[in-house]
Amino acid sequence: MAEIDQISERILRELSRDGRLSNIALAERVGLSPSACLRRVQELERRGVISGYRAVLDRTKLGQGFVAYIGVGLNEHSKASQEAFERAISRAPEVRECHNITGTIEYLLRVECADIASYKAFHTDMLGALPHVHSITSYVVMGSPKDERA
Repeated sequence: MAEIDQISERILRELSRDGRLSNIALAERVGLSPSACLRRVQELERRGVISGYRAVLDRTKLGQGFVAYIGVGLNEHSKASQEAFERAISRAPEVRECHNITGTIEYLLRVECADIASYKAFHTDMLGALPHVHSITSYVVMGSPKDERA
């Protein structure tokens, strides 16, 4: 595990809030010279602590405002069953996140689509048609008062 000092923690916090922050603005916020700040950011990138930068999209403005989390249980608890499920899910553009979890089910999905009708089509025609799927439990998101995903 990489050791992170207080200055690097501040750098990570600021970049998590705004990945497009200029090096000069970042240096000012964390109290470093621009050259020292750039060296630290580059070192965090080199060590893999910063694994990338991305745009945060407003899915509602893209016509994908319906969000649901789905718990998926499989018929079998075999590696082959999990791999088949993961391959199928990787091809589904509606699935924005897929997590293999512990507990009574094997997977937790975050699904984003246009509306309830498109969700029903995904639920029935894609997810419900997978041979290893035993159970599907949907949790429709009504609001997100806190969401720090990048």
